[in-house]
Amino acid sequence: MECSLGTRVNINVAAADLLMHTKFKIALCQLSVVPDKNRNLNIALNMIKVAAQKGAKLVVLPEMWNCPYSTDYFADFSEDFDVEDGSPSFSMLSEAAACYDLTIVGGSLTERQMGRLYNTCCVFGPERKLKAKHRKLHLFDINMKGDILFMESNTFTAGDNATFVETGVGNIGVGICHDMRFPELAMLYRGKGAHLICYPGAFNMSTGEMLWEPVQRASCLWLLAHHPETPLVPPIKYGVTPL
Repeated sequence: MECSLGTRVNINVAAADLLMHTKFKIALCQLSVVPDKNRNLNIALNMIKVAAQKGAKLVVLPEMWNCPYSTDYFADFSEDFDVEDGSPSFSMLSEAAACYDLTIVGGSLTERQMGRLYNTCCVFGPERKLKAKHRKLHLFDINMKGDILFMESNTFTAGDNATFVETGVGNIGVGICHDMRFPELAMLYRGKGAHLICYPGAFNMSTGEMLWEPVQRASCLWLLAHHPETPLVPPIKYGVTPL
């Protein structure tokens, strides 16, 4: 990977003041995913390059950014993070973090380990190494008669640990999409001293417009009751991010 800035890609870049000692920019990379992993990787990498060019120090990608959000694709797009030549998405995020001196909350990927699949978010720092790995705790199952039937639990195994990581831009708590519906996780991160909570998400259109923003507002109220310095940063797919 050459450490040079590439083609411009439109992304949402927001200045964030976490009430810490410094201000820095957060880049939320929202992309339309296609059934071509290499193309998705190239688009995401270009967005990361542009984010660095614009001065971002933290980059956040969406849930399942390298794979269509469908049970038809999860297994085929899965990666074993422990096999260097078998995890191109994992490797790209690691190299990009080092190349562009970034902290990257890598949305989520389908992780394959010991015959099981996990919906996993990886966090990398400028030193290239994996800083933390969050496996989605609360799998999303929905059956709306005549509208949508999707059972994430038929494919994925749920994680069993909350993920709190110290980074160069502050302390970050990590959840994935449906994890946001459970306030105990956010409260746990608040108690640990999180400056930021990231929930990469890929909400569907059937429930996204109705629930995504109200759930964020409710989450902020849960936290404001205890700790007014913990904002939520969810890169979302169905609409506009309300950062």
